[in-house]
Amino acid sequence: MPHIKLPEGIPGIVGPMVAYPETARPLNELAEALLRGPSSLTSAERELIATFVSSGNECFFCTQTHAAAAREHYGPQREIVDQVIRDREGAPVSEKLRALLVIAEKVRRDGRLVQPEDVARAREAGADDRAIHDAVLIAAAFCMYNRYVEGLATWAPRDQEMYDRTGVRLARDGYLTAVDRRREEAGVEA
Repeated sequence: MPHIKLPEGIPGIVGPMVAYPETARPLNELAEALLRGPSSLTSAERELIATFVSSGNECFFCTQTHAAAAREHYGPQREIVDQVIRDREGAPVSEKLRALLVIAEKVRRDGRLVQPEDVARAREAGADDRAIHDAVLIAAAFCMYNRYVEGLATWAPRDQEMYDRTGVRLARDGYLTAVDRRREEAGVEA
């Protein structure tokens, strides 16, 4: 049961975004820029970082949503997403992505844990400044998104098919229209 009145039947972060559209737009613009905008990382890699951080924060809704989007981006290699969630060190990802996930995990726990040697390891593995920047900002932003979802005790359905459909839409259409689409589907006035 959410801690505040939210539209019924609208899950996770979408509920408060529909209820409070003035904050929805900038939050979705940030997600769009981080996960789909210009970067030296692919959208699949960025969605995977968001998934990894959300899983570490135990935010079921965000983990499932972004895992589904990452799987869609990865296509035939979609199993990588679940392998990273289960075992970051043993997952079949590039050394660059592995080093960025180490940085993301440290940011998730406390940004001050990131050390020069973590950044050096990422650089040695091929990460440029943009990749390091994006990994840090995705991790920081998803801590905020996760806490927004969990702090309001939003509803997180267990229907995997719903997450899969959402992941396909997010991978295809992005974040800027997601709340408007849910608002229309729920018949909620703007």
